[in-house]
Amino acid sequence: MNNGNKVSNKTVDVVLVGAGIMSATLGVMLKELQPDLTIEIFERLDTVAAESSDAMNNAGTGHSAFCELNYTPQRKDGSIEIVKAIKIAEQFEISKEFWAYLVEQKYVGEPQNFISKIPHMSFVWGADNVEYLKKRRDALVQHHFFKGMQYSEDHAQLKKWIPLVMEGRDPGHDVSATFMDIGTDVNFGSLTRSLFDKLEQKPGVSLNLNHDVRDIKRNKDKSWNVKVNDRVSGTSRKLNAKFIFVGAGGGALPLLQKSGIPESKGFGGFPVSGQWLVCNNPEIIKKHEAKVYGKASVGSPPMSVPHLDTRMIDGKRSLLFGPYAGFSTRFLKKGSLLDLFTSIKLNNILPLLAVGRDNMALTKYLISQVMQSPADRLKALQEYFPDAKDEDWHLDIAGQRVQVIKKDDKRTGVLEFGTEVVTSADGSISALLGASPGASTSVPIMVELISRCFRAQASSKDWQEKLKQMIPSFGQSLVNDEALADATRARTSKVLGLV
Repeated sequence: MNNGNKVSNKTVDVVLVGAGIMSATLGVMLKELQPDLTIEIFERLDTVAAESSDAMNNAGTGHSAFCELNYTPQRKDGSIEIVKAIKIAEQFEISKEFWAYLVEQKYVGEPQNFISKIPHMSFVWGADNVEYLKKRRDALVQHHFFKGMQYSEDHAQLKKWIPLVMEGRDPGHDVSATFMDIGTDVNFGSLTRSLFDKLEQKPGVSLNLNHDVRDIKRNKDKSWNVKVNDRVSGTSRKLNAKFIFVGAGGGALPLLQKSGIPESKGFGGFPVSGQWLVCNNPEIIKKHEAKVYGKASVGSPPMSVPHLDTRMIDGKRSLLFGPYAGFSTRFLKKGSLLDLFTSIKLNNILPLLAVGRDNMALTKYLISQVMQSPADRLKALQEYFPDAKDEDWHLDIAGQRVQVIKKDDKRTGVLEFGTEVVTSADGSISALLGASPGASTSVPIMVELISRCFRAQASSKDWQEKLKQMIPSFGQSLVNDEALADATRARTSKVLGLV
């Protein structure tokens, strides 16, 4: 690790702010594309992947739209919109391609250290929801990404899939579920640590922990001057960078604002905190093997979609339920209570006010979540696991998410539930804002960023060929080419040990 004893105002090709999955992915890609690039990575904490990428802070699902109902809204005419689901499914397949490349190139160890095969399920109750889920399944299986998705309303079949969910449930209740055997669980903390371990060994790469990026300013030559503070020694230094990526989770917005680029104007953030109920009874953990997603409460953010979730965390099988949403003015789990207030600027106050006006349902929902008692949390769990007992579970803190607020031509401001990449016109600085599906789509997000920020190099023959090596489907459509999608999924499943 680097202790910051460097010559002041040195110039590097790339500065990565934040040591999470996004920076790790971009750093590895750029170093593969151009091995002589110099890269400085700065992380304010004393370890990598400790915020959004950490296993307990991240949803952990390989988001492929198999089970996430918020990706398939019902239209006013009753039909199901599947465009977003198809896009996310393709993005996750692309991510798996790159991860397979990493395994083959020995960038990471055994794939089971970060990815496991876990069935993905959606589960609903009530006549209206049952009707919705059936229509959703019928719509999705028309596309090759979702062929093989099973559907059932039969209690006996559902008990085979999810015994915990069905035990103690009234046999007269209307329930239904979909089942996708090829779902995955991804430990992004483990993957991130592996990538940085390898990346740090590369010449020209320096990983600086306990370093806080305090300011970013334009130089006259259009490069960037970066001011960094060593949180251990208290000393500061400056360096110049030709390109900056701000992948600091909730910490990205303040730094983007400090850059002063016109593209940052009007952006704000709405922080949402979370908690898990974690099972501490091994016998119960053994009985459940699936990620079971339900319908979100009215007004709730996507990160708060309830799920009874089998996870592999550091080689150990776990069972989580939640997350329960909450509100905090922090932008990072280990951030400051002043984060929200210091992010308010003249150029984003109108979008912030508009979002507050137009999202009263979200405000009420978050207040209700904050006011929940342990009995309330247990009651919510029992909707998915009727026989759940309080003594078998303990409460743990989940990650902090900052939903994107941006200008909207019609309503002054809009709250975005997703990820947003903000890039300067010249491509010399880029920041990633937002949350879900985030980590699961990190690879296509970074490929798109490279094409925007390294335009000349990205169009060169050498980079095009290398991108094709890292992602064999690069330049082709997995959405439109079923044979290619099938072959890609089969190959990556084999390499990643998912068969």
